[in-house]
Amino acid sequence: MAECYGYIRVSSTDQNESRQRIALEQHGIEPGRIFMDKMSGKDFQRPQYQQLVQRLAAGDQLCILSIDRLGRNYEEILEQWRILTKEKHVDILVLDTPLLDTRYDKNLLGTFIADLVLQVLSFVAQNERENIRKRQAEGIAAARLRGVKFGRKAKPLPDNFMENYELWQNGRISGLEAARRCLMPSSTFYRKAGRLGAQATGNF
Repeated sequence: MAECYGYIRVSSTDQNESRQRIALEQHGIEPGRIFMDKMSGKDFQRPQYQQLVQRLAAGDQLCILSIDRLGRNYEEILEQWRILTKEKHVDILVLDTPLLDTRYDKNLLGTFIADLVLQVLSFVAQNERENIRKRQAEGIAAARLRGVKFGRKAKPLPDNFMENYELWQNGRISGLEAARRCLMPSSTFYRKAGRLGAQATGNF
């Protein structure tokens, strides 16, 4: 007997999948047949999606809220659509795009229209992803010009660092001993000492 499955994708653990889940359940899909990944849509190497594909059989239906929930890579979306509909003979329904419903209009014209809409929407999904990345890069560049620092905030030097740094510089203790006294790994001590020395000589 043919079954109906749902697929949800959000790009990170911070996004809420409630809107997609509600839409799928309102369509009559049982919670146990809804698969969800909290991962980027750049490719299809997602655990739950791969598990879903293995579960799908000929005649089953896959339901998603929008085409970008399937993925954001234009070529890979088209390839996955081909695998599901042509090789596995699975029907696909995209809830927010009624033209993307392979259950009906299986004649040549219906297939042509669905394929055309799919190509347009897949292109839009990838183009939006690339625009987001471009805007993020531009935002980061602009922030750096304003002096905004990214990455983890550097830990302050121990209170006794300068004292032990000078002892090490004067050859009175080893670097290992200086690091031990400062309660830090030797690699960290040498890195901090190197930066301090570069600043002192102007070579930074």
